[in-house]
Amino acid sequence: MLRKWAPLLAALLVATVPAVVPALGATPETLAKRAEAVGYGGAVSSVDADATAAGIEVLRQGGNAADAAVAVAAALGVTEPFSSGFGGGGFLVYYDARTGRVSTLDGRETAPAAVDQDLFLENGRPIPFEEAVTSGLSVGVPGTPMTWRTALERFGTRRLPDVLRPAVRIAERGFVVDEYFQSLVRENAARFAAFPATRDLFLPGGKPPEVGTVLRNPDLARTYRLLAERGPDVLYHGEIGRDVVRTVQHPPVDPASGRTVRPGRMTEADLHSYSVLTRAPSRVSYRGLDVYGMAPSSSGGTTVGEALNILERTDLTGLSKDEYLHRFLEASKLAFADRNRWVGDPEFVDVPTRELLSQRFADSRSCLVQPHRALPAPVAPGDPHDPRPCATDGEPLSKPDEGQSTTHLTVADRWGNIASYTLTIEQTGGSGIVVPGRGFLLNNELTDFDFTPLAPGVPDPNLPESGKRPRSSMSPTIVLAQGRPVLAVGSPGGATIITTVLQVLTGRLDRGLSLVDAIAEPRASQRNAATTDVEAAFGGQGERAALAAWGHQFKPRASIGLATGVERLPDGRWVAAAESVRGGGGAAAVLRPIRPGE
Repeated sequence: MLRKWAPLLAALLVATVPAVVPALGATPETLAKRAEAVGYGGAVSSVDADATAAGIEVLRQGGNAADAAVAVAAALGVTEPFSSGFGGGGFLVYYDARTGRVSTLDGRETAPAAVDQDLFLENGRPIPFEEAVTSGLSVGVPGTPMTWRTALERFGTRRLPDVLRPAVRIAERGFVVDEYFQSLVRENAARFAAFPATRDLFLPGGKPPEVGTVLRNPDLARTYRLLAERGPDVLYHGEIGRDVVRTVQHPPVDPASGRTVRPGRMTEADLHSYSVLTRAPSRVSYRGLDVYGMAPSSSGGTTVGEALNILERTDLTGLSKDEYLHRFLEASKLAFADRNRWVGDPEFVDVPTRELLSQRFADSRSCLVQPHRALPAPVAPGDPHDPRPCATDGEPLSKPDEGQSTTHLTVADRWGNIASYTLTIEQTGGSGIVVPGRGFLLNNELTDFDFTPLAPGVPDPNLPESGKRPRSSMSPTIVLAQGRPVLAVGSPGGATIITTVLQVLTGRLDRGLSLVDAIAEPRASQRNAATTDVEAAFGGQGERAALAAWGHQFKPRASIGLATGVERLPDGRWVAAAESVRGGGGAAAVLRPIRPGE
């Protein structure tokens, strides 16, 4: 398989007011959304045109990929506030062209010190999930502001005031509401209405904002200005932190809403003790390429990596489309079985990361895959400490569905640096609670913990504990060829992030699809469950019929993932790629687009 990448390898070795003011007058200038852009000087891809434009602005001013990534992330906190922002966390995977090394930052939210394994239990029974989400109990200590500063200090060339400037401008001047934004407000209107600060920000006049109107967030602009002036201490040791703690401990719910909102356990001491962690990336070799991802506490790198290892021994290019899809689904099923049993926060549980990513362990799992027969799910995990051919170990573990929000951005610069950054506030709209006067939503990240053990008598690595980071599925990924960048990709979507990234990677690396076409492909998500979630167009009639005959069962899902990516072409050009339809389409841009005939 390395032969098909030989030309690319050779080339790469050579190349180097009220809070919200709806307005029908003049609207801010917005970059046109497009799913693909090709050119020179750097590339940015995100789900939002204003955010992508913020990244391009920083690149144009001489900033690098880290600088632009923070600018894009801050802008997304304004224009896509239901997926990420100041009150959340995330994971950054970064390729440094000067050193040729891949590094990662773990900016995941942490559980407050007062949390124990009974966090979401009352009278010995789990709290209903939706009630847990919309509460102070679900709020983890935010990691995003410190992640931004750490990224700039370690990898960047600009200061926080410089890279936050575009986001401050967008928050002050406003952005144009599109149908997707309006739909997210409508879906969350009932719980948003329960909190006066949230209602005032996102329900002007008591209803979702009209498409085409301009929304401003002056409170968030002031928050960003404070962050620019004083750094993350304004959260971790300052007045914004005090406001966050007050909001978590005493959720500002409107009594007239009739909604019971449980208080949380966060204290100022929890904010004082927060730190962003530098971790070694996960790495596997696939088709002669090095695939880097995020190691635990995210399960993304280990699960994507194990699935790729399971597929490594199979020449997917020689299979029919239905046979390829079968192998893809089975590899994902097995990797999720092992994820659910073994992966958690490595500061609290012994995560066998090296063993999970070994080819020997993958071979012991891949021999379970039959050419034309689906494994009954859920399947039992394997034992990475003692991998025996086709052996399973213990009870099958299937994790309940996870939140579908989060966002991903991908940035490359003229020097060849790449940032692949996934960030989140967990559910769409997070906890639903805006910090009064600060303009941002708080996360509900702690609902990523398992409320109770997945199986009686089986150790669960993802139960709540004091100071622990809940297991994530975020999968920011960078692919290198002999130390030089090939592509980077990531996606939102809860646990479907992993399957989306896996499907995009195999579509591009095995099936020869362009990056934008690999992103546009109809998706399926098999997460060690009896049924596979599928988009309406997945598989076509003939392929889906063949898969059903082999034992696969399907459950319709409107949309899976919102991927973005960048790719370095052999001639040194960058490709930025995003969704063409999902989520209203993404926004891909390059610093200097190619001219006709160039």
